[in-house]
Amino acid sequence: MLKLFQYNWQVRNDWFDWCEPVSMEELMKKRTGGIGYILPTLYHIIAVEYGWICGTIQGKPIHIPSFGEVTGLRQMKQLSERCHAELAPFVYNWNDSLEDRIVIDITDEGEHVPHKCGEVMRHVLAHEIHHIGQLSIWSREMGRKPVTANLIGRGLYEI
Repeated sequence: MLKLFQYNWQVRNDWFDWCEPVSMEELMKKRTGGIGYILPTLYHIIAVEYGWICGTIQGKPIHIPSFGEVTGLRQMKQLSERCHAELAPFVYNWNDSLEDRIVIDITDEGEHVPHKCGEVMRHVLAHEIHHIGQLSIWSREMGRKPVTANLIGRGLYEI
């Protein structure tokens, strides 16, 4: 599981680099599907990962600034780095004893829903990969080459 988190973090950072030359107007342009905007999609990826891992699984008090408080790409990267610094030690120390531990998710409607930690961790992984696919489609619609989604060749697996 660790390798897939490392993959997601690499790809996310590649998307931040991809966004550098793109105007704020393009990053905030309404698009079809998903959240509908490039920068808010990156924000959503960060907030969901941080919320699930630090808030729900670890039970820590968390502060996720609203999207309006994150005023640009540089601030988005800083938010990602701050959240990563806090949640990465947990991911790096993941072990099989955590797999079936039950955590409670409180839905927007106030319902308490139990989940296994392993299921939540895999949900977080799949969630980011899903949204990265949307970013790839939008980049092609803009006439730009997307960040590679290839797992192979990222240096995550040594021979």
